[in-house]
Amino acid sequence: MTKLLRIIAFLFMSALLHESSPAAEINRVAAIVNDEIITRYEVDKGAALLEKEAEKKGTVIDSDKSKIKQAALQKVIDKKLIDQKIRDLNIVITDEELRQTIEDVKKQNNLSQENLVSALRSQGISFDQYKSQLREQLEQIRLMGQEVRSKIQVGENEIKEFYDSNPEKFGGDDFLRARHIFFRLPPDAKPDDVDKVLTRAMIVQQKALSGADFAELAKKYSDDPQAAKDGGELGGFKKGDMLPEIESAVAGMKAGQISGIVNTTAGFHIIKLEERKAGAVKPFNEVKGSVEELLYRKKSEERFGQWLAELRNSASIEIIR
Repeated sequence: MTKLLRIIAFLFMSALLHESSPAAEINRVAAIVNDEIITRYEVDKGAALLEKEAEKKGTVIDSDKSKIKQAALQKVIDKKLIDQKIRDLNIVITDEELRQTIEDVKKQNNLSQENLVSALRSQGISFDQYKSQLREQLEQIRLMGQEVRSKIQVGENEIKEFYDSNPEKFGGDDFLRARHIFFRLPPDAKPDDVDKVLTRAMIVQQKALSGADFAELAKKYSDDPQAAKDGGELGGFKKGDMLPEIESAVAGMKAGQISGIVNTTAGFHIIKLEERKAGAVKPFNEVKGSVEELLYRKKSEERFGQWLAELRNSASIEIIR
């Protein structure tokens, strides 16, 4: 049976279903791409997937369902075009290649076959479905390698030009110097004790924010014995040198700013950032590989967009309203 005859037969059956069954809406034709049919069911399934992905990312979903379905239809059409191109180029992933890829996945994630199946089941996916999806992904990767990535080059001069034009992207960790006023909290502190210590910390914080000398406040109020001598000096440090809570507090601060009350396992802290020095720019040879990868990925995305647009323009696409 030719493709055209298959389409006529499908449309005929859809018409019969429309007259006799609620399944008609599911089987209605949404589009015809190079003589291959896309059903409303496929589009609805794609729209539901788009909504679920948006919810996971915390993205605001457009309340206009027609726009969501339009976006889903375009994605299904693009997938159909890609699948057709894979067949045209006779791209085939053998069972052995698929098996080896699954073995690599298990090895990288330290999973046994039973663990992998269990993990998939928890996501509502059977092992056979996983293999089918993985085969599709491998086919698409090979297609992109042939049609897109093999035609991309990133030259040495291009890498160096990007490096020279974007020094802020290649700086090392900032050097920070800070002071703190520490309010110790006993491990067995009761709620009333916590409230008392926190209240004390808040009073001292207000003094600091009002312009009182921070070092003198540390000498007078800090529960760190060393503060009586050094005024709460924490010294210089870089990312990874201090408690995560303190690093998080000073991350967005400018020199001279005073933090809010910072809670750690030891108690409460008030921090003043005394100095911030930008880290030195990393040498070209140290970041060359990552710059090349960044530019290669950027070009790949741009080239893929062009390639897909060319694929659409050369295809016969009919949207059924």
